[in-house]
Amino acid sequence: MKVVLLGPPGAGKGTQATGIVERYNIVHISTGDIFRKNVKEGTPLGKQAKAYMDKGELVPDELVIALVQDRLKQDDCKDGYLLDGFPRTTFQAEAMEKLGMAVDKVIDIQVGKDVLVGRATGRRVCKKCGETYHVSFRPTKVEGVCDKCGAEVIQRSDDEEATVARRIDVYLSETAPLVDYYEKKGNIVHINGDDDAKVVQEKIFAALD
Repeated sequence: MKVVLLGPPGAGKGTQATGIVERYNIVHISTGDIFRKNVKEGTPLGKQAKAYMDKGELVPDELVIALVQDRLKQDDCKDGYLLDGFPRTTFQAEAMEKLGMAVDKVIDIQVGKDVLVGRATGRRVCKKCGETYHVSFRPTKVEGVCDKCGAEVIQRSDDEEATVARRIDVYLSETAPLVDYYEKKGNIVHINGDDDAKVVQEKIFAALD
């Protein structure tokens, strides 16, 4: 089974990816992980990607596609995979098809902007150990103090409301053509991500079974 997971920042893709990978015994492939691994190992593709990343530029489509194609050729992908963070554009999706990497199902987790902003702006992170909390869903026992190590718990600058709203708008404008592309292919399933994570997971499993 070859699956693409779409969803805006804060949609809970990480939680759902874990469940999908465990249930269907497939590999979770994140483009971020691929970049980091290739850069760390100093592969030819990794060196090319690093040159762009060091300048703060986006890695070009052709290079992203080459990195993903290289990863999908590895043995652990033979029984299927879950792609997270790729494709991001219709160009990448079309290139995948041409290279024989067509996907079976696309899961699009849709969450209202107000809900996404609420989830992200409520997030708090320990400055020392990195433990994550949420003012509504998982508050610290003592306000502003980490349960695990006792250090200060803060709101990251990229979790502030204006930044979060901008990230969501960018995601929606960038992926709208991609969603349309898969709509025409007839292999996309839209899941209401406003629901509880367990309910969302059950809907995803029903779509994939």
